[in-house]
Amino acid sequence: MGPDAAQLREVVDGVYAWVQPDGTWWVNNAGAIAGTGGTILVDTCATAERTRRFLAAVAAATGDDPPRWAVNTHQHGDHTYGNSLLPASTVLIGHEAMRAALLADPMIEGCPPFWSPLPDWGPVTRRVPDTVLRSELTLHTGARRVELRHPGYPVHTPGDVVVWLPAERVLFTGDLLFHGLTPMMAMGSGEGALRSLDWLGSFGAEHVVPGHGPVFGAAELPGVLAQHERYYRLVLETAAAGRRDGLTPLAAARRCDLGEFAAWPDSERLVLNLHREYALADGRDTDLIAALTDATTWNHGPLHTSV
Repeated sequence: MGPDAAQLREVVDGVYAWVQPDGTWWVNNAGAIAGTGGTILVDTCATAERTRRFLAAVAAATGDDPPRWAVNTHQHGDHTYGNSLLPASTVLIGHEAMRAALLADPMIEGCPPFWSPLPDWGPVTRRVPDTVLRSELTLHTGARRVELRHPGYPVHTPGDVVVWLPAERVLFTGDLLFHGLTPMMAMGSGEGALRSLDWLGSFGAEHVVPGHGPVFGAAELPGVLAQHERYYRLVLETAAAGRRDGLTPLAAARRCDLGEFAAWPDSERLVLNLHREYALADGRDTDLIAALTDATTWNHGPLHTSV
């Protein structure tokens, strides 16, 4: 699905979600929060084309001057490569671990051939946060309070940040939640992901903007969290059994019955998640090239993307 399918949806008055179908690899959600003190953006997009469409939609909706702040929920390029298209006056904010990871990210300089069609970032350059947080930071735009919070441990990545509006009960989760798509913890932790579910539930959100997939409400939240829990436990159990039986992550993935999760898009992320759990158990970093190579083997070809 092309970038023209994306829509800026008003979640509550002055709070917007930029939802990009079909939410697969490199196709993220973002957001905007309007206020009398200036607009706050939540993430950008992977490509220059998609980011320009997002920024134009926000400008049309808010009638605002250039955004005063922008928050990156984590370092991955689908949420950050468009940073360089922001005005120079925009203050960019992220977790300190996210900033360090984006500085070292090689994919902005050329995407490796694991995806099809191969993403074309367009004229983007590396732009990292000016301001960083370790645990939490609060922004105020007029009377509107916006809280940035880190869970305190790796989940999707070491530097995840959620954006919480306590008065409006709106939670932007970044990639701590994938609604209807396969979650990924290849730079995080299955145990951390499990632990994060109670934390996410504790906000009491009435409106949830996930990192990928449709926006949803309080009535759906328990079911979404329960699905994530079952998936995370499947990954952890598959990794433990695979290591016990001397299987490689790819062999363990081939043996795994995905069951209810087989129909989720991007199911090959199971392989990357298993690579991460094996690496954590061995006390080493994940070899992402090896993990992506195995994921394309499991997938019988390159990974799908709409970019």
